[in-house]
Amino acid sequence: QVQLVESGGGLVQAGGSLRLSCAASGRTFSSYAIGWFRQAPGKEREFVAAISDNNINTYYADSVKGRFTISRDNAKNTVYLRMNSLKPEDTAVYTCAADKKFLLHPGYAYWGQGTQVTVSS
Repeated sequence: QVQLVESGGGLVQAGGSLRLSCAASGRTFSSYAIGWFRQAPGKEREFVAAISDNNINTYYADSVKGRFTISRDNAKNTVYLRMNSLKPEDTAVYTCAADKKFLLHPGYAYWGQGTQVTVSS
C-alpha cells in the first residue's frame, strides 16, 4: 500500500511558477507509476501528467505541455510537478496518484488528498 501527501500549492500570479511535491510512504515507491490530476470547481477531474516507475516515460496533457515538468526522485520517495507560465485556467486542486501501471486516466489505485493551486490574473 502507498500513502501520498501533496504539498507546494498556493496563490501565484499569472506567469508565475510553482513546484508541487508528492511524497510517498512505503519501500516499494520505485515500482509505482505516478500521475498528477487536477479538478477545478464544477469541472471533472483532468489528467495533467504522469511518470513511469523507472523514470523513463513521461506524458503530459496538451494543455500543460511545454509549461509543466514531472520528475521523480526515488531515493526520496517523491515526485515533483514543476509548473511554469501559470495561467488562471490552471487554478484547481492538484492531486497525485500511484499505480503499478502507467496510466493516463484516473484508474490509479492510490490517491493523495490534494493541494490547492490558485492563479490570479
